[in-house]
Amino acid sequence: MKLINLIIFAACIVIMTSAAKEDDFTALERQQISIGTPGLFDHSEAFSIDFGGYRKSDYSFPLPVGKAEVKGGNELEITTKKGDAVKSMFAGVVRISKHISGHGNVIVVRHNNGLETVYSKNAENLVKVGDKVRAGQTIAIVGGEGGHTFLTFYIMVNGGKINPEIIIHPKSHKLTRRTLMFKRKSSNVETVVVGGDKKQSDKNSEAAYYPLPGAKVISAYGRRGGRTHTGVDIKTTPNDNILAAFDGEVIMSQRYAAYGNLIKIRHEKGLETWYSHNSKNLVQAGDKVKAGQVIALTGQTGRATTAHLHFELHLNGTRLNPSVLFDHSGNSVKMSVYKSFLKTGKISRK
Repeated sequence: MKLINLIIFAACIVIMTSAAKEDDFTALERQQISIGTPGLFDHSEAFSIDFGGYRKSDYSFPLPVGKAEVKGGNELEITTKKGDAVKSMFAGVVRISKHISGHGNVIVVRHNNGLETVYSKNAENLVKVGDKVRAGQTIAIVGGEGGHTFLTFYIMVNGGKINPEIIIHPKSHKLTRRTLMFKRKSSNVETVVVGGDKKQSDKNSEAAYYPLPGAKVISAYGRRGGRTHTGVDIKTTPNDNILAAFDGEVIMSQRYAAYGNLIKIRHEKGLETWYSHNSKNLVQAGDKVKAGQVIALTGQTGRATTAHLHFELHLNGTRLNPSVLFDHSGNSVKMSVYKSFLKTGKISRK
């Protein structure tokens, strides 16, 4: 009898604990996506977040293998393949997990840093209201509509959407390394950059991107088949976005011999990057481009046996191994090398 009573008591505790977790939010908070965050501005008219201090484990892009595009200035549409896992951007507590008309299956996470993130059009939600989640935890399976697989994602402060590019780089999926201040202005919230990588000047910009995020090397720089391979071949899928590695000016955009569709961009201090075999060039000679801008789509034009990007690096007319400046395994730029180059105009070939 005592054992039965203990089991019943334990079950009640579990039920009460579950209810208490959900009761952390009002009925309106559990149903309405855009709603003010209670207590956010109780002690001050502003709060700050230093993203420069975040560790790798403190942040995750919602769909690490997806392709993101800003829609309407305050939402991201992240396209991927069916069955991919949707990740929580930061640590927090699930405020909404339900189907909402016009949004599909929706999850809203209220984060410990004061932000909220919204994940909609999910095929399946894997967490419930009140669940504590960590950054990078799988919270849903991506869905979409009309045969198109995608996630609609946005970031909110006190119930209002903000431009996601203030916090993340959509093309590279990286977190911005800056301190942001969020100030309450009547019924709105103003976002101000107060430290870190503030708006970069056109001159000596340190913005830098790997030209094909998510790619793998299929042919390295150097000797190949009795001749020199003048660049590195990197591959994802046909018609994938190719990004400008750095700020610069397009000096060539045309079909060119074995290169097929080729783009050459001149950067600071005699640096050039070449992008070839493209299915389509999206910029023209004379265009000014920004680091991370989509300049072409991967293809198989020219002498190529598969759709890929042939990428070359040149300095003052001399061809360099791209690996001196790019980390191919991490799909990233060696920023310490690049920053040193901006100061000295030199890159070690080692």
